[in-house]
Amino acid sequence: MGDQDMSQPDGRMEVMMTIAAPSQSNEANTSSPTMGEDSMQVASEHKLGNKTNGQSSSIPMGECGHLDHHSLVEEAGKVHTLQKVSILPLVFLIYHEVSGGAFGAEECVQAAGPLLTIIGFLVFPFIWSIPEALITAEMGTMFPENGGYVVWVSSALGPYWGFQLGWMKWLSGVIDSALYPVLFLDYLKSVIPALGGGLPRTFAALGLTGALTYMNYRGLNIVGLFAVFLGVFSILPFIVMGLVATPRLRPKRWLVVDLHNVDWNLYLNTLFWNLNYWDSISTLAGEVDNPSKSLPKALFYAAILIILSYLYPLLIGTGAIPLDRKLWTDGYFSDIAKIIGGVWLTWWMQGAAAASNMGMFIAKMSSYSYQLLGMAELGMLPKFFSMRSRYGTPLIGIMFSASGVLLLSWLSFQEIIAAENILYCFGMLLEFLAFMRLRIKCPMAPRPYKIPLGTIGSILIIIPPTLVIFVELAFASLKIMIISFVAVIIGLILRPCLKYLEKKRWLRFSIITDIPDLRATENENAVESLID
Repeated sequence: MGDQDMSQPDGRMEVMMTIAAPSQSNEANTSSPTMGEDSMQVASEHKLGNKTNGQSSSIPMGECGHLDHHSLVEEAGKVHTLQKVSILPLVFLIYHEVSGGAFGAEECVQAAGPLLTIIGFLVFPFIWSIPEALITAEMGTMFPENGGYVVWVSSALGPYWGFQLGWMKWLSGVIDSALYPVLFLDYLKSVIPALGGGLPRTFAALGLTGALTYMNYRGLNIVGLFAVFLGVFSILPFIVMGLVATPRLRPKRWLVVDLHNVDWNLYLNTLFWNLNYWDSISTLAGEVDNPSKSLPKALFYAAILIILSYLYPLLIGTGAIPLDRKLWTDGYFSDIAKIIGGVWLTWWMQGAAAASNMGMFIAKMSSYSYQLLGMAELGMLPKFFSMRSRYGTPLIGIMFSASGVLLLSWLSFQEIIAAENILYCFGMLLEFLAFMRLRIKCPMAPRPYKIPLGTIGSILIIIPPTLVIFVELAFASLKIMIISFVAVIIGLILRPCLKYLEKKRWLRFSIITDIPDLRATENENAVESLID
């Protein structure tokens, strides 16, 4: 059986969000001679996808313009009859999207020493990770569709800015994914020296990328189960190392700090890189079993797992052996394992590091491939991006993301982290704006999960991560800022170019979208106020 285009054909049933019929008490007013037909057509068509296990539902939007929720009536139902992702794989997909374990946190100790590193991984989750996870839980359950944050921003700020967010997030994600084959080989080169450079390293990177890309092609459930296995395998050696190292712990080593010798740029970049991307799981919401309940729970469990997966190894590593900051580079946990437990623990730690990088690669590729699929279903990308394989996976999205990874793999480790962080910051500013706008303009819209702080409290929790974004931008080098702004400008130009191709009918695009246009909704509310 060959790959099939599972995107919706021309004769498919398409969902249209329409204005709810006026109540009988208002019928006389709606026919008032002072109102022309044109006025009554303002915002005549809207949509808000509300997919719950692939079933249609109709829920009034309350103050958000009296809109009805509808889900797509899937012609592609054969895709959605595939098994949905359950909560355990979802937890480990989030774990790999955000963290993948303590590997990669070593440079924080090199940059700032033990005390600031421990404080950073204790405090930064409350400044950045938890607010981002809460917003993801609320918005992801409000819009449980593939495309995730693209739908949020499009509904609040318009499709143009939704596209810009999608472009920046996809590009930052692909840049990030390009890092993991490199880190995988870095951890193995001490065991297999030939992987240190030259053709063996190149072929190994290509082979690894190809194998993990094929796994994404085979299905999200396979990716989810493999993520569980890789996550458990990468956590176990740290638990064993901690048990073996307990007699050697010296708590006073955790208190070492030298404020005159801190690389703040490296410190903040490393913290930010290790604790962001909570929103990435939203792009898979259409594939999740009962997302209104599963997504908030999975984010909560993953947050606990991720914070512990950083603090525990860092406390063991900095407390069990004398400090030499210059040694704390990528792969140093393997050296610590050898000092504490011997060669056998080193090999296990290196295998765990490799497993962690594989998990992060497959989780992120899944996320950004489904993002492209969701954008195609929303009419933002050519229709062929919505093509699914025989396994229900986004065929073109996977191929496109894998190609981007290979093209960007030439960047250095620090350039990768800095470039993706800047693009990610720009995208997060759009997400925060969208969240605030939806909270203010549509306070009564159905939200299966709602941040329990009220509108003002929910907006206030955005202030600390916004400040982090501006600090991150302030520390960026001129080279990275130029590269990032060029990437942003490409996105600004790309959208009108795609619209031109659509207008000329050189490429096919989906016509009906699942994006509720709040600006049109506001016009409709204004019309209704005049009628009343």
